Amino acid sequence: MHIAFRTFLLVVGFALLVQSAKIFVNASVGIAKRLKIPTLVIGLTVVAMGTSAPEVVVGVSAALSGSSELAIANVVGSNLFNLLFIVGFCAMLYPISLKMTEISRDYWVSFAATVLLLVLAVVFAGRSIPRWGGFVFIAGFVIYMFVIIRHTLKNKAPESSGEESDNAPPLWKNIILAIVGIVVIVEAGQLTVTSAVNIADHIGISERIIGLTIVSIGTSLPELVTTLIACRKNEGGFAIGFIIGSSIFNILFVLGLAGMILPLEVERSVIFDISVLVIGTLAFFMYAKSGMKLVRVEGFFMVLMYIGYIVWLLI
Repeated sequence: MHIAFRTFLLVVGFALLVQSAKIFVNASVGIAKRLKIPTLVIGLTVVAMGTSAPEVVVGVSAALSGSSELAIANVVGSNLFNLLFIVGFCAMLYPISLKMTEISRDYWVSFAATVLLLVLAVVFAGRSIPRWGGFVFIAGFVIYMFVIIRHTLKNKAPESSGEESDNAPPLWKNIILAIVGIVVIVEAGQLTVTSAVNIADHIGISERIIGLTIVSIGTSLPELVTTLIACRKNEGGFAIGFIIGSSIFNILFVLGLAGMILPLEVERSVIFDISVLVIGTLAFFMYAKSGMKLVRVEGFFMVLMYIGYIVWLLI
């Protein structure tokens, strides 16, 4: 199969992932509203999971096809792109005001999950992380979601009148759209993984490089669009919380699920990539803590850090 056609299939896979994830999120939010589920719970669960659906499908598809190395690279690459490029780019366009008290808990959960991944990668470098590692990630995710939902339900504001939900599309229509969305997500994810692996084999580069660059950026397109819209509406705090939540979801749920299906292969070189993610997470914290605002110059340095990493990776 010609390389140009493989690249075309990869682009088609990305496009289908983004559009189907959008359909799935909108339909799921409609279902949740019809069932009177609090809006905050929707944002913390349905929206975060829906926009990370491409990472889930790519990770699971990679594990099922025996390419677990691609699963780790995709998650690490996506988190780096989300944290450094997306947040930095948004800060360059619209300086982001932050309240660290609101995101402190989630930030440290994200940092702890990243450090745990680094520790496991160091311990099992050149081998595979056993399936119990996947169970540990999933257990951490379940505990985190329990705490989030419990806290949200305990402190939620009174719900508005039912006028908004009355104007929402019918429940049956949202259910059909959600099913269609998830089916297309699964098929598009399989197409993306297959195309990426074929391209890597054809041009003689590792799945790690493909996962850290092309696949990770492609699967992060929903986060990029959502964050840009939030920042444009002066909802920078929501955008930051959303990015942090997505990072937690990617490591704990995506790698946890993939790791339970197939032990995750750890290339020694991926230790460096995870270390960069740890450093980037700390850099974000320092920038956010200084003045409780991410200004344009700090956003510029975050984007520069990501570009420098990609250039080093390719060279």
